[in-house]
Amino acid sequence: MFQVLLCGAAIVTLSMGIRHGFGLWLAPITTERGWTRETFAFALAIQNLAWGAAGPVAGMLADRFGAFRVLIIGSLMYAGGLVLMGLATSGLAFTGSAGVLLGMAQSGTTYAVVYGVIGRNVAHDKRSWAMGVAAAAGSFGQFLMVPVESWLIGYAGWQNALFVLGCAALFIIPLAFGLKEPALASGTGQPKQSVGAALKEALGNPSYRWLTAGYFVCGFQVVFIAIHMPSYLKDKGLGPEVATAALMLIGLFNVFGTYIAGSLGQRMPKKYILSTIYALRSVAIIIFLFAPLTPWSVYLFASVMGFLWLSTVPPTNAIVAQIFGVQYMSMLGGLVFFSHQIGSFAGVWLGGLLYDATGSYDIVWWISVALGVFAALANLPVREAALQRVPAAA
Repeated sequence: MFQVLLCGAAIVTLSMGIRHGFGLWLAPITTERGWTRETFAFALAIQNLAWGAAGPVAGMLADRFGAFRVLIIGSLMYAGGLVLMGLATSGLAFTGSAGVLLGMAQSGTTYAVVYGVIGRNVAHDKRSWAMGVAAAAGSFGQFLMVPVESWLIGYAGWQNALFVLGCAALFIIPLAFGLKEPALASGTGQPKQSVGAALKEALGNPSYRWLTAGYFVCGFQVVFIAIHMPSYLKDKGLGPEVATAALMLIGLFNVFGTYIAGSLGQRMPKKYILSTIYALRSVAIIIFLFAPLTPWSVYLFASVMGFLWLSTVPPTNAIVAQIFGVQYMSMLGGLVFFSHQIGSFAGVWLGGLLYDATGSYDIVWWISVALGVFAALANLPVREAALQRVPAAA
């Protein structure tokens, strides 16, 4: 179990850490290429959509053949996407590399695939905690990588910084050996299912649908903030060091938030944890918008949002495993995550679109507030009890 947690956390640290700082590239790329913010935002929106669309496929392959092969392919695609992102000179090429290729790469190197291995190798009574540990350790990468990426952009230029990160993404390959499972267990104490039967069962389950709807909101909020907050702060007259520090604080407090959420999931209903997280996000955004904007108000907001940032991930995935078992956990977790990424697409793209149309991010901030209230309510009807399956008659 220790090896799985260590290598899984390191992989998520690297894969999520690299993408967490993408907002730092918005200003230098759009300035040098002469693109609008919508061009950059649309590519990142496509990235999130491609990540979500490829997630169930990557999860199904990991469930069927093991995470090891999926991680290797994902690592190679990640490296190639970052290099091509730096070489792209048109909006279409940028969307293909930063959008489609990197999105597909992330589907095979992040939570859905890693959590599937954790789910199959950690006992039920420690599963939520283990997912919290992996997410917390992975969150440290977001704290660590933002200053590194900011320094790389300033020292080597934005293009060379992407090339360096492309090389770093290849380190996922040796880490993948730590998640190489000798053989995927075919039995989990429940009747065997086909892929089609598992999908039909999940999509027909009201709790799964409510969980999926709530996760849309998570994606909308966090990706809008991660990508557009540096530019929002710049528009308000704050220096780039404030945005860098804010993203670092989000990553740092994300460590504590994800670990605590995972640990609490062992002691109380996870749906109440999720509902509370979404409600507190809306409250935090409202206070941030009405409070005087200073570096310290930004740091306080980033710390609070960081605590709530990916703390939705351990309880959401633990509920999926608790209801449906672990046989198709990567696939079903990837399908829920698809909803998250549709929300991410909407958040990052609407941020650029409405900014170009109105010259302000205000509308998107208030959409985030309303969606947070919806998600808080959507998680309350979720039933976490395991499904009791009856073997098919001969």
